[in-house]
Amino acid sequence: MKLTILPAALLALVWLSSCGGTGKSGEAATNGVLSSQGEKTTAATGAGQPIHLTRAEFLTKVYDFEKSPKNWVYSGEKPCIIDFYADWCKPCKLVAPIMDELAGKYSSQIIVYKVNIDEEQELARFFGIQSIPTVLLCPMTGPPQMTQGAMPKETFEKAVNEVLLGKK
Repeated sequence: MKLTILPAALLALVWLSSCGGTGKSGEAATNGVLSSQGEKTTAATGAGQPIHLTRAEFLTKVYDFEKSPKNWVYSGEKPCIIDFYADWCKPCKLVAPIMDELAGKYSSQIIVYKVNIDEEQELARFFGIQSIPTVLLCPMTGPPQMTQGAMPKETFEKAVNEVLLGKK
């Protein structure tokens, strides 16, 4: 009996720490961004809030992978964070308020984007998103860096300062 409980507990822990795949589970995907309270909001357009990106916006604001699929050329005016998420993903819901806070705290220095992988499957495929949340850190120069899984706010802040703002 004890031998079957341990593997089941480990499996549950792995599932809770990261949502794998890009399929829907239970809830239908809808337009919008989850607020820090888990409520749906429309795409943010103002500074200090995450901005929901469509594929077309991604191509113009971040990286046109159609023109240059093998050579990363960031086209943004500020470094950015791209949070790949899904509405049904519990760890993504834990990361959402952190992204809200980062967008507000660093609004003059970075942009925070959100990409719903259920709505923007081509973007998820291009970046090989297999586990969510996945966060892409895009500095002004150099290649982007990717992290997977829900991390504490302090870890995201350290990444913003070191990778995006060049502070040690």
